[in-house]
Amino acid sequence: MHLTDSPLLQGNVMPALCDYTNVYNTALAVLKEKGYQLWYNPASEMFGAERDGWDFLADTPSALLGMVAIYESSTPGQYSDYWWRKDAEQLYGRLPVEPRAYTSAVYQRRKET
Repeated sequence: MHLTDSPLLQGNVMPALCDYTNVYNTALAVLKEKGYQLWYNPASEMFGAERDGWDFLADTPSALLGMVAIYESSTPGQYSDYWWRKDAEQLYGRLPVEPRAYTSAVYQRRKET
């Protein structure tokens, strides 16, 4: 299948996972399973998580899970300024407009049934 024929790009099929409100409870459950205490501050409309003194805030539970993923990827021994920065190529603002050719897992499953 050619990339432009992908049902995902044509809007005919949802991706395997998308950031949407129906994913929020799962994101919070994953954080809870990892041992984080969780809260929501209605005044700031921010979700929070904390474990072992490392605390995180985000606008959505999915973003909060992303913040924790950055922490777990970095595994800093102690706090320092910009502990989360990766010495890596600049990707933000430089991503391609289309992915390399692939077949979505969702489409693969639908072809089999």
